[in-house]
Amino acid sequence: MSGGVDSSVVAGLMKAEGYDVVGITLQLYDHGQAVGRKGACCAGQDIQDARRVAEALDIPHYVLDYEARFAETVMDEFADSYLNGETPVPCVACNQKIKFRDLLETAEGLGAAALATGHYVKSQPGATGWELHRAEDKERDQSYFLFATTRKQLEFLRFPLGDRPKAETRELAREFGLNVAEKFDSQDICFVPTGRYTQVIERLRPGAAEPGDIVHLNGSVLGRHTGIINYTIGQRKGIGVAAREPLYVIRLDASRREVLVGPRDALRARILTLRDVNWLGDEPFEAAASGGVDVLARIRSTGPLQPATVTCDKEGVIVELAEGEDGVSPGQACVFYAATGGGERLLGGGWIKSAEGGAWLAENDFAAPASRGLAEAFAAGSS
Repeated sequence: MSGGVDSSVVAGLMKAEGYDVVGITLQLYDHGQAVGRKGACCAGQDIQDARRVAEALDIPHYVLDYEARFAETVMDEFADSYLNGETPVPCVACNQKIKFRDLLETAEGLGAAALATGHYVKSQPGATGWELHRAEDKERDQSYFLFATTRKQLEFLRFPLGDRPKAETRELAREFGLNVAEKFDSQDICFVPTGRYTQVIERLRPGAAEPGDIVHLNGSVLGRHTGIINYTIGQRKGIGVAAREPLYVIRLDASRREVLVGPRDALRARILTLRDVNWLGDEPFEAAASGGVDVLARIRSTGPLQPATVTCDKEGVIVELAEGEDGVSPGQACVFYAATGGGERLLGGGWIKSAEGGAWLAENDFAAPASRGLAEAFAAGSS
């Protein structure tokens, strides 16, 4: 129970259906503006909201201090990922390492038969085990953030909101007499005050952001920056250099502290290398992907599904996007859905280790020796 309307309604639904319900709230952080701002969760006022909901439903309620675990496994990794030139997705890490690992183990230890959450996603038993499917309300679907959930975890998890639109959830909250019926939805990065992630990174890693060069794909140095954490791949505004043509951030080289910029056409990536892949398909992953398995892939949580082929060999797990994607960054997630059935079933996904976008570079021959080295490194997908 995060203190929001979704998890509160789940508690109400379970109680109404006759289950013996225990409400668990995790205190994940307790600092700065993030505690009191609208759209936060698992801190400050949200804990009080969850407690009041539990009182209204007449169920036991416990607050567990997971602040140290959250700081180590989510916030610290979030900061380090940015310092390494990546773009992390902390909500996936929170589900993977806190809610569906530590909290799930706690629930089992309490003797619970299941852990019900307010995520908008559907699970159901299939031919080879439990499956995950996209929510009925596609605007609310959160399956992207749950790609790392394992089959064993799915056996214990329940998602009562998967078949309901958000409007119905709020109406149920009113029927249950819950004070959170009109509460704002939580934001993606709950612990980032005012949405400025650089403030959190600088607080967690003081002085870690070092200055460096802003370099064009042709090898010329265009200016200086104050830290690569201030840039994201695909960024256009606020780069800090003047040029005749629009420039975009193409790559972040943490080892050299360089921000590599170039034209929009150089942003396109088609070949992705993944790490830490989780697979929920019927066949074993190695067997399915050894000859290439067709999927629908999603790079961003709100991005479109596009045809892709996933292969697995001694080089690792490779995803070839049929149409390509602009602004792909290491640290992001690539999530797979079934190519049949409209992509309703989630098949898993992995973390992007590198993205190759050499088509534009191959068509543009630079004369400067330095630029060849940069271009070759980018085309090879180094990160």
